[in-house]
Amino acid sequence: MKQLAKSLISTALVSSALLSSAAMAEQKIGVVNVEGIFQQMPQTVNVQQTINTEFKDRQDEVVRLQEDIKYQLNKRQREAATMSEEQIKELEANILKMREEYNAKAQPLQQAMQARSAEERNKLLALIQQSIQTVAAEGDFDLILQGNAAVFSKPEFDLSEKVLEQVSKIQ
Repeated sequence: MKQLAKSLISTALVSSALLSSAAMAEQKIGVVNVEGIFQQMPQTVNVQQTINTEFKDRQDEVVRLQEDIKYQLNKRQREAATMSEEQIKELEANILKMREEYNAKAQPLQQAMQARSAEERNKLLALIQQSIQTVAAEGDFDLILQGNAAVFSKPEFDLSEKVLEQVSKIQ
């Protein structure tokens, strides 16, 4: 009786292993490099240009302040020997005021640009996701993995080019 039970269990295990490997053989799996697609898609360049245009005036003002501070520091260094104590204090007070103004404008600008970039990045990632789903549906794929999640994949499983073509069609 024990022998019969053992043989039934072994047969069940072998059968389930064979069935699961047969089921896996039927699955269609693909790999996509999302970051590579993001960097290559034409919308990325357009978004970056839009953000630069949107913040251009504020960026120019911050750069101008930075150059003014640099000029005043160089002036103080060059002319310190010929300036009176009062002139040096006045120049240093002016430099301090300019630095405070710079800090008050540069940090919020950087935060605003980062927030805007993140917002646009999320929109583009949604387009990539939509394109991945379209390619998966058209190719009847059961599973799509992100490229860096797979330790190894054969080049024929890489769907990145197809997804890039699909996302490039979306404007």
